[in-house]
Amino acid sequence: QVQLVESGGGLVQPGGSLRLSCAASGILFSRRVMGWYRQAPGKERELVALAGSGGSLNYADSVKGRFTISRDDAKNTVYLQMNSLKPEDTAVYYCNTKQLGLDYWGQGTQVTVSS
Repeated sequence: QVQLVESGGGLVQPGGSLRLSCAASGILFSRRVMGWYRQAPGKERELVALAGSGGSLNYADSVKGRFTISRDDAKNTVYLQMNSLKPEDTAVYYCNTKQLGLDYWGQGTQVTVSS
């Protein structure tokens, strides 16, 4: 059974930082592309960042230079370091992976950027 459990969200002031974590189980983690997505109220879910199994990293233009995705294959965990946060980064952040053609999602963690 695939499980993705996010943690690390919260309330932060503009310009602040947060680090999200996603612990995965039930997958061959080292072989999977791991992703972070987000969904703001009234908007569609959007890709934030991807970390490939071969070390490739991809980011949405809106977060380039501010967010960093990383993975620890020994711990089956993917991280999202978010710096210089803006109010428009406010959203529920979801961890994602795909296995055998199916999408798997975590429960999401709320990130609120507000003064």
